[in-house]
Amino acid sequence: MALAVPADRWSRAAVAVILIGALSGCAMYRKCGFAGCPGDAKITRDVQALMSRYPALQTPNSIRVQTMDHVVYLYGEVNTGLERSTAESVAGAIPGVTRVVDSISLEYGGR
Repeated sequence: MALAVPADRWSRAAVAVILIGALSGCAMYRKCGFAGCPGDAKITRDVQALMSRYPALQTPNSIRVQTMDHVVYLYGEVNTGLERSTAESVAGAIPGVTRVVDSISLEYGGR
């Protein structure tokens, strides 16, 4: 025999689950706020400057860099796995970087 649960109770449960998910996402920004930690902008500039020394990471590849709480996020596309690994290694070599999150995809160009 199935228990009948009022729709209002399900609504409250759904709202609670949504709020818990949203609030846990905000916990990530508690340390330094949405503007990021002091030094994040410098880390981003340093990563970009060091990447500019690697011709393989330049056009036609496209890598975007963002830093939040000393964690570097890499986005974009490159042609090979080696280029992707190089970008991740370069970002990790910058002083102050605590972690690198690599979201770079491989562009196969129809090959």
